[in-house]
Amino acid sequence: MGALGRTLGGPDPQPIVHPHASGAFLVFAAPDDTLLTATEVNEWAWEQAAAERAFREGFEEAHALPSPAVTFAQRADAERSRPLERLKSAARERGVTMVEDDDALTLGTGHTGLTYPRAALPLPMDVPWPTLHDIPTALVTGSNGKTTTVRLLAAMARRAGHTAGLCSTEGIVIGGEATDSGDYSGPAGARAVLRDKRVTLAVLETARGGIARRGLAVTQANVAVVTNISADHFGEYGIDSVADLAELKLAVAHALTRKVSERGLLVLNADDDVLMAAADRLPHASRGRRALFAADADHPALTAVRHEGGATCGARTGRLVLHHAGASHDLGAIHDLPLTFNGAATYNGMNLAAAALAAVAGLNLPIDAVRTTLTSFGLDPHDNPGRLERHSYHGATVLIDYAHNPDGLARLLAVAQALPKKRLLLLLGQAGNRSNDAIAELARTAAAARPDMVVIKELPEMLRGRALGDVPALFRRALLDAGLTEVQLQTGGNEIASAQMLLRVARPYDLLVLPLHSAGGRSEIAQRISLNATADRDVRRD
Repeated sequence: MGALGRTLGGPDPQPIVHPHASGAFLVFAAPDDTLLTATEVNEWAWEQAAAERAFREGFEEAHALPSPAVTFAQRADAERSRPLERLKSAARERGVTMVEDDDALTLGTGHTGLTYPRAALPLPMDVPWPTLHDIPTALVTGSNGKTTTVRLLAAMARRAGHTAGLCSTEGIVIGGEATDSGDYSGPAGARAVLRDKRVTLAVLETARGGIARRGLAVTQANVAVVTNISADHFGEYGIDSVADLAELKLAVAHALTRKVSERGLLVLNADDDVLMAAADRLPHASRGRRALFAADADHPALTAVRHEGGATCGARTGRLVLHHAGASHDLGAIHDLPLTFNGAATYNGMNLAAAALAAVAGLNLPIDAVRTTLTSFGLDPHDNPGRLERHSYHGATVLIDYAHNPDGLARLLAVAQALPKKRLLLLLGQAGNRSNDAIAELARTAAAARPDMVVIKELPEMLRGRALGDVPALFRRALLDAGLTEVQLQTGGNEIASAQMLLRVARPYDLLVLPLHSAGGRSEIAQRISLNATADRDVRRD
């Protein structure tokens, strides 16, 4: 395999076989200008292994597959673009960041970058190299809290005078204005932000699926944040455990070390033991500088980092405290920071700490801009749509959130438990690509909050291989096994129809918890609540 991989034109491919629950992956390094040929090499290796196994098990006669080395070498040579190679070599020599896809190559990023069609690339001598630079860039990944952290960082950057560009599972926002909606947490979203000529600072949500399918869109970042690791998406892309997931998420660390003298900042959740253990297994060259946040500012790991001159952020005597460059900064009373819901949303306190740490220690944003953002972000529902939105509906309280896995739902329900209410009404559903066990775990998390009523929704646009009705049936069975009764359970239709069922039965002082997984669903329900609020005001005026 090593000799065959070298026909692609790069260094030793260092092949690795990664076993997982449903098979194995063959992983090897390949030059970025022969990746299509590399996928064919991978497929050939699979076919070779399958043929050998079939022979050993007596299913077919022995035969040797023809040696493909010459063929693959020819394909790799044809795939290479000499003009592209020359241009990329010149960019590497000058330390200029490149962003590329099948259609275009961008040199530099944001307002200083230039994008060229791959079919009409310039000669290196015709590129205005001195004008091309990198804009400050942050990568944010983790199981929960990514979108909130991205939005916080972008708000801090705007407060500091930047035109911030962000991409997330909700879309692309440039300078505070949404330009595209949908899931842009992968490389396509990152490229769109980094190629926008208005952007002076980029904040890129970097989700698991994008990393696994396409890798990172960037080779350089100033800071990478990993919010936390929790059980989700097991069985996909060879991820079978939280340790596997942590390894995948930490791919963002590889964008921090392009130059030894300019190592970026890796911001980690010190309260997450799985994450910290995986970070300790990173190769030394991929670690960057380390900064830590935690619920307790005096967590032993944070204390150790401060002794080494590093930055930390956490709570001390009810206040959020940032330590950086030998100074301590009070960021305010945690109960007074809007995103914490008077301290009930403890997980948002962690998102605030992560964002503040990345902003000051990683992006060099002024502390005043960070402090002001923390004390105001969340007062307007448009600051963080779809994430712990709080509304009033006919005297009931409605919480809208993304909460798409057991850990996220548990955090949301912890907030609900802290709020006054007569009844707890819950919407529950899941995409079809989760395992039966994962769906049952989400149901058990819901049942532990002892809801008075659960409406189980169907997600027809997220069946992902399952038949209609499969997921709701799994939820119903798991909820009954967890102690809820048939009287407490209702099966709704799609997400919007199911949420509307709960709104129709809501009474004053009820608390409705609506994990809504589609942007369309959140928009529809928020609009209905808003129209009701307007009607109530009109009635009061009359």
